[in-house]
Amino acid sequence: MDLLDWHRGRLSSRRLSVLIEHLPRDSSVNRALHGEAVEWSVTDHLLAAVVDHLAAANWLFTSVHSDDPPDPPDPVPRPGSAPSEEPEAEPDSPPASADLARFFGMG
Repeated sequence: MDLLDWHRGRLSSRRLSVLIEHLPRDSSVNRALHGEAVEWSVTDHLLAAVVDHLAAANWLFTSVHSDDPPDPPDPVPRPGSAPSEEPEAEPDSPPASADLARFFGMG
């Protein structure tokens, strides 16, 4: 399809709008508008959430069953979410193993 047909009057504005609206997700127009976020589908976002939740669950389990709890896991980086340039506030100290065991009804 030649986009000059719109200037020549052979392609209506409505048809051009429909063609642009239904471009493939990884087209250069979508990439210019949305950046690298077009590379991730809904499935990719859901899988990243599953990985984050599983890592958090493993961290909680390890924290409960060890005397020296590990650092909390970092989430899977998502496209379009640039790391913040502001220094983050100091996190609170992790809960004690006894507190976690009591919270989960294991102690």
